[in-house]
Amino acid sequence: MHHYGHKISQTARVFSKTLNGIMSPMGLYSSQWGIILCLHYRSALTQVQLSNYLNVEAPTITRTLTRLEEMGWIIRAEGDDKRERYVSLSPQAIERFPEWLQAASELEAVALRDLDEEELAVFNRVLKKMNENLNSV
Repeated sequence: MHHYGHKISQTARVFSKTLNGIMSPMGLYSSQWGIILCLHYRSALTQVQLSNYLNVEAPTITRTLTRLEEMGWIIRAEGDDKRERYVSLSPQAIERFPEWLQAASELEAVALRDLDEEELAVFNRVLKKMNENLNSV
């Protein structure tokens, strides 16, 4: 037996733990970094959109956003519908983003070291297909 799910889970844990070790001195954790990265590339999103994109339960995303807001990294604003809250990066987070991105990119480079372009293309196709399969359950 190969236990692919276990291997994927273990790799994700090691990556997150290592990323936490690198990012925490800069004021972020891996779960927060995922939100920051998403907001950087997608601008303002609702909490529901963030929750759906990151596949994180609403209470968890709310707690993480509250912490990011307290730290000054995000801004939450009411939308047209009072039940809707839009989230965007604060000016301070925009300023720090390059530093965070560099640290995350350096770790990613270490994780992908010695993988050639063909292997990375296969890796990306496999991850995409696995996500599609899991989202159809």
